[in-house]
Amino acid sequence: MTFTKLPHYHGEGEETAVIRKQLDDIEHFQTVAEVFKHLGDTTRVRIFWLLCHCEECVLNISAMLDISSPAVSHHLRPLKNSGLIIGRREGKEVYYRAADTRQSRLLHQMIEQVMEITCPELRG
Repeated sequence: MTFTKLPHYHGEGEETAVIRKQLDDIEHFQTVAEVFKHLGDTTRVRIFWLLCHCEECVLNISAMLDISSPAVSHHLRPLKNSGLIIGRREGKEVYYRAADTRQSRLLHQMIEQVMEITCPELRG
């Protein structure tokens, strides 16, 4: 792929061509935007953070966040569809937790760094 010359030359080298090639891969950026869109809601961030620390059912999540069970279910759906959380069924109950993926771990770390808090299990 040929790139047009940049309007201002600032000593760009081969790395500029590599960066511009990556910028053309819009699908990768769309994937990132989708993940952040799912976390663009305070309640979803709270639910995700909670599920990074424990496995819970909808009723317990509802009680911990002081919101209705239908509201919790509404927020769980996009988190699950994005692969950030997973659920496991035990009888009639479904228990949710953060997925054990690189993306989930990175988002968890980012949330805690932005909020300047430490995981409950790390406090001593």
